[in-house]
Amino acid sequence: MKKQIRLLPSQKKFLFSDALHTAYIGGFGSGKSHVGIAKTIVKKLSYPGIPVAYYLPTYPLIKDIAFPKISEQLDHLGLRYELNKTDKEFKLKNASKIIMRSMDNPYSIIGYEVGYSCIDEVDVLPQEKMTEAYGKILARNRAILPDGDKNMTDVVGTPEGFKFAYNYFVKNTNDNRVLIKARTKENPYLPPYYIETLEDTYTAEQLESYLDGEFVNLTSGNVYKNFNRSRNHSDRQLFPADVLHIGMDFNITNMNAVIHVIDETPIAVGEITGVYDTPAMIEKIRELPNVSVVIYPDASGKNRSTSGRSDIDLLRQAGFVIRTGNRNPFVRDRVNAMNKAFMDINGLCNYKVNTDNCPVYTEALEQQGYKNGEPDKQGGFDHITEAGGYFVMEHNKKRAKIY
Repeated sequence: MKKQIRLLPSQKKFLFSDALHTAYIGGFGSGKSHVGIAKTIVKKLSYPGIPVAYYLPTYPLIKDIAFPKISEQLDHLGLRYELNKTDKEFKLKNASKIIMRSMDNPYSIIGYEVGYSCIDEVDVLPQEKMTEAYGKILARNRAILPDGDKNMTDVVGTPEGFKFAYNYFVKNTNDNRVLIKARTKENPYLPPYYIETLEDTYTAEQLESYLDGEFVNLTSGNVYKNFNRSRNHSDRQLFPADVLHIGMDFNITNMNAVIHVIDETPIAVGEITGVYDTPAMIEKIRELPNVSVVIYPDASGKNRSTSGRSDIDLLRQAGFVIRTGNRNPFVRDRVNAMNKAFMDINGLCNYKVNTDNCPVYTEALEQQGYKNGEPDKQGGFDHITEAGGYFVMEHNKKRAKIY
């Protein structure tokens, strides 16, 4: 009788993904190790004469996770094997071996070649060490496979803030990288009250990570907690006929602007970052093919200057329409307005972002946390989020709409 490994829908997506690099990122109990091991065994059986590799952050985790869970699945499938705990290898009858290695010392990942690699608990190690280990793992994953098959390197784990998994599969993603998210609640085989126990123990931010598999700021909580890269994404592009609505923050050597269009709802379609001063920002905006430009600047620009005249005077003299109040909104009001706009209400978000065209703005919205009860200004995420927020606040006033 043919035995099968029981998999959830998201686990099947991971198993059958043919991308060079696939990540299965989920909450506690979402079956990460289970599906990582399942795919490792499937790949092993697909290439009988070629070893595959399974990686964990430390040797104790190999002993606690890999040894028993790989044994369990091999036993379930009725496969004969020998476990060499000293060499950390499963030798399958007539099917070569599964090599297990720890990543705490990346320089020990040498001396063998495999056809497939799977990394478990990918975000446990510090990001720098994980990046180094990943490079070593890719170098080992070079055995020639039949029929020109790809040497895949996959990862599974729970997000621990904005570390390796986020940077590799979200911030720097490409066509060779696929991210599959899994929620703890998708697993119907968990013990009773397991989720209730987690909900009773962890903070709201931790629950987003440990139950929903979301990347969040675990140290201080996200300022823009309602922003979601997928839900709030728009493919909207900037066209020459568009009226531009540009939120702007003034800082010598680091001016930032977020470019919006207004369809049924506002959409951030572009960004201008790291500009030296207001005259340089004016030149950047003039390079755009659009005639109609409305600026929503930092109100303090009426009183300060980056080149003699006030910043807002320079923008007005350049021919741009200015929309701003006598003073900036309270920080809490600006943050609340943005979170409300990002909120998913009956499948509708009132503020979207082309995350491809606005990578700096997107990263800042995802990562800015709190410090001493205020949005943190030390991480470098505050300037561009303030620029976007000035537009959102003024747009909420009906007088800011221009067609």
